[in-house]
Amino acid sequence: MPRLGSSLLLSLLIASTASAVTMDWTPVGDHLGNACEPQFPSRCYGTVGYAYSIATYEVTNAQYTDFLNAKAASDPLALYNGNMGVVASEAYGIVRSGVSGSYTYTAVAGRENKPVTLVTFHDAARFANWMNNGQGNGDTETGAYLLDGTVTPSNWTTVTRNPDAAIFLPSHDEWYKAAYYDSSIGSYFDYPAGSDTPVTCAFPATTGANTANCYDGNDTGLADVGSYTGSPSPYGTYDQGGNVAEWTDTFNNPMSTPGSRFVDGGDKTSMVEFLSSELSDSSNFGVNATTRIGFRLAMIPEPSTGLLVIAGLVGLGTRRRVSL
Repeated sequence: MPRLGSSLLLSLLIASTASAVTMDWTPVGDHLGNACEPQFPSRCYGTVGYAYSIATYEVTNAQYTDFLNAKAASDPLALYNGNMGVVASEAYGIVRSGVSGSYTYTAVAGRENKPVTLVTFHDAARFANWMNNGQGNGDTETGAYLLDGTVTPSNWTTVTRNPDAAIFLPSHDEWYKAAYYDSSIGSYFDYPAGSDTPVTCAFPATTGANTANCYDGNDTGLADVGSYTGSPSPYGTYDQGGNVAEWTDTFNNPMSTPGSRFVDGGDKTSMVEFLSSELSDSSNFGVNATTRIGFRLAMIPEPSTGLLVIAGLVGLGTRRRVSL
């Protein structure tokens, strides 16, 4: 399965830097400059003219916990939200202990691999900066995005991705292509599991095709990332429909809602529950940057890494998996 193999290769390359947080990455490197897909009203999404990789899974509680333990001992930027520790809710899963200056964070047992939520755009951008800057004591205010060291940055309505960013939040087009586009047929599916039929809401784990963690009348909480093993996107990503809504770094109608960003993927929390029909490629919206949801990252490998990836892909062959 080339998609899984190439994701694993990229994961090993990133892990070789001895970072605390490792991720699986799915390459989206073919059909550069693919045609966009028209959407109402007079919009067109999905064109990407360069090779990139997107995280195979949403960022988890365990990964965000590592970030908090590295950068939030006193937490002046409010990277942690107190409701993350409301263990009575199946949606959350990070507990803080201690006092300011020596805070420590622990992922709730059994919820380590569920997607983190209650994250603002600024929190997600700072996580991306930290990853971009090598983790550890890496800076949260520079790198992929230029912020200003305050809880709500003064430039929150205008902050954009730096052109030399290596790890970042996906743009709406990058997210959209990875979720819906199938390069083997040169067109888009309506749903992010390689199907034009609405996904079936089902609680995991399940190997069923075209299923997702979405609202079916029962609030069953969040699922571990990647639980819907029979429902990858054509590129091989998981949970781009259901589980938690995800930030992108693309502005959505900033004239009417300053700072609003595109949010994709639907949601399965007690605050926002999306029906299966709302996980389609035509269902996307913008929310204020201070809204608290989830996210995944994207990456453009450095040239040396890219050469290693290409060499690995050649060895893996050209056969691809398409989920219908």
